[in-house]
Amino acid sequence: MMHYFWIYSVWIPGVAFLFGFQGFPVRSVDMQRATDNITTRQGDTAIIKCYVDDKVSRVAWLNRSNIIFAGQDKWSLDPRVDLVTKGQLEYSLRIQKVDVYDEGSYTCSIQTKQQPKTSQVYLIVQVPANINKVSEDITVNEGSNVTLSCLASGRPEPVITWRLLNPLAEPLEGEEFLDIIGIMRNQAGRYECKASNDVATPDIKYVNVVVNYPPTIRKTQSSETPVGRMGMLQCEVTAVPTPEFEWYRDEKRLSNTQGINIQILGTTTVLVIANVTEEDYGNYTCVASNRLGVQNASLFLYRPGTGRDINGSACVSQSLWLLLASFACLFFKC
Repeated sequence: MMHYFWIYSVWIPGVAFLFGFQGFPVRSVDMQRATDNITTRQGDTAIIKCYVDDKVSRVAWLNRSNIIFAGQDKWSLDPRVDLVTKGQLEYSLRIQKVDVYDEGSYTCSIQTKQQPKTSQVYLIVQVPANINKVSEDITVNEGSNVTLSCLASGRPEPVITWRLLNPLAEPLEGEEFLDIIGIMRNQAGRYECKASNDVATPDIKYVNVVVNYPPTIRKTQSSETPVGRMGMLQCEVTAVPTPEFEWYRDEKRLSNTQGINIQILGTTTVLVIANVTEEDYGNYTCVASNRLGVQNASLFLYRPGTGRDINGSACVSQSLWLLLASFACLFFKC
């Protein structure tokens, strides 16, 4: 009974009155200071140290004026908390699996024959950076405005950085939100969001951005072929989504028939004429289209010695009949 009478009638009022007394050391590292901060990571074990001497008659641990231990008697119901007593001189508090709600001031209170003494330790709980929300993969048209978001939590507050994972992978200007005004085709790719606060390994998430754009004929290859040989005309395009191809001879659309084979390999198409005749020589048109646009180019199949440029720089024409024919085929699946 006298033990509890001391706690309620003498010791607790004395703690409140002498809370700021910088006397008996409660130490973690620095033996010259009476108070200290202990920094630990969420989930780790924290040991808040307190050393006493043989003149101490009463000792206790408090947290926010709540009694945790009075002597060897445990008042806290938290199973994670216990005492570390190595010999008679240590009276340290151990908290396992530390969480953010454990952060705060802890007081080691000592009653000696002369007077009560208290000293405080402030426990700081750090939490690794964690990205809890990031934009989903998106597909947009070239020229659109795009905003990517990356929301993270942690203690201390995480720093968020962005990169486009192209060969340079240079940092981009943006934190929680990355704004891309008038996105271009060369800005498509995988975007990296990184959240870091130096507590643990940074958290990283990715967003894939696809940029649609109309076809651009990048390269054409005409053919110098003698009669009786195989002629090949080639048309290479860049476009997203992948384009559809058509071949024309004058105003007539070509298809796979005897002697003619149209090959499509991704964004490249090849017109193969198995056995060239005099009637096959002339101008051919490659048409590439997707839902964003149409582009065409002229190529030539010619007899040797006529001197045409077989590298065939793209001769882009916007003749009305080709555009109408191309769109009609898209709609009617011809």
